Order: sequence, then C-alpha cells, then structure tokens
Amino acid sequence: MTPPVEQELNNGVPHSARIWNYWLGGKDNYEADRELGQRMAEMFPQIVDIARASRQFQTRAVRHLAGEAGIRQFLDLGTGLPTAEATHEVAQAAAPASRIVYVDHDPIVLAHARALLTSGPEGATDYVHADLTDASTVLREAARTLDLTQPVAVLLMSTLGHVADDAQAAALVRAYLDALPSGSHLVLCDTIETPLTKAGSDEYADGGAVPYISRPQEIVASFANGLELLPPGFGSITLWRPDTPPTGDPVEQWGFVGVKP
Repeated sequence: MTPPVEQELNNGVPHSARIWNYWLGGKDNYEADRELGQRMAEMFPQIVDIARASRQFQTRAVRHLAGEAGIRQFLDLGTGLPTAEATHEVAQAAAPASRIVYVDHDPIVLAHARALLTSGPEGATDYVHADLTDASTVLREAARTLDLTQPVAVLLMSTLGHVADDAQAAALVRAYLDALPSGSHLVLCDTIETPLTKAGSDEYADGGAVPYISRPQEIVASFANGLELLPPGFGSITLWRPDTPPTGDPVEQWGFVGVKP
C-alpha cells in the first residue's frame, strides 16, 4: 500500500465524505458534518435520495462491468468512506480476480481504508492517498496494482463538482482516459443544475465545506465526449438499468457509463 502523507484531521470543519456518510445513514461523521448535512436536507430534501441513488447506480454499473463487460480493473476516484457494497465487494462478487484501487485524500478515509479495504484472495485492493486532480500521481501509484495497458473502469461518482472550472474538469477526465487503452470505461455522475440544486450548492459552501457545484446537463454530458455510451445513455441515474421499476421522480443526479473505443 502506498505510504501517504499524513494530514491533521479537523473534525470541526464539515467534509464531503463524512456528510455523504451521514446522508447514507452511516455513523462515521461528526457534529459539523451532521449540522450541515441536516441543513442541506431541509433545504433540498432530494439530497438524501441522491446520495442513495448514487450508491445504487455505482453498484449496478460495477456489477455490469465486472460481469457482462468482463472488466477486471477498477480505479475509484474520490471514493469517500467505505460503505456496504463498496466497489471491491461488488466487483469481486462478480469476478473474484478483480483488482481495485481507491483514491482519496481525506485522513478519516485513509484510516478506514487501512482497516476495511481487504481483498478476496484471488484479487487485489489498494488505496492511493492522493488528490484525484493530480492525475499523474494517481496513475503512477495505481500502476503498482493495476496493469494500465489493459482496460480499466474509472469511477467518478459525485466528485467532479469539487472541480469548479468546467475546462479543468473536462481536462481531468481526458487525462485519465488518455492514459488508458481501448475498452476502458468511465462511470460518472454529478448533480444537474436547477434552482434547488444551485441553492443547495450555495448553502454547502456557506457551511464551511469544500464547495461542490452543480452543472447544466450539457456540461456534464460533454464529459462523455469521445466515448460510446452504454444504453440507456445519459440521464438520471435512477433510470440507468434499475433492478426494480423506479418510483417517485428521477433524481437530479445524472450520469452515464461509457466505453473508450
């Protein structure tokens, strides 16, 4: 496992991984995270549904890729706190030889990764303690576990909203995909801009957390440029190959699964 640069844990400042954990009903969060998470949920109640839908979308996508698509390598960028049905659990349930690398830079995520990210004996699981925006470092460290000459599935789940500049976000996506061969996949979702999600983003930033922006549909869709999208294409993640017919309104979290030709 890659030796990290240790960072001081400041539990008085809300953090996205811990707020997300609160919305998912987890216990790995602090008072500052719960306070901001609750304010967000009161202002934008769908945020709890978005958090749960994002996890379910990720599970369905990884299960498809490890199963039907035959992908055996996964790079999970901005993984957040380990939860039930984590990427390695889903992938290795479908294909025990799968190899997974998680990437995050939060100290509490590091602590959990050391304790919980254990692989099945046929595969491998590793954790890179780095900022996902530093693609060259992430790819270099990931190559200790993954064979980057073979197809890799890259996961960007509700993380590009932390990269405020559209051009920088698009360049980051390209930096990862350009380093990987044909047959690699991208699984991506992020919040679509509406008056409610915009207000939620503003409240989130005002609460002291690292800002997370929502984007117009066409900007999020542009991150798939050059990829062949798997059906049903780009749309609300609750409509991407649901296990059961969805109920309620589709969430304002849109995404896709695309393959590099």
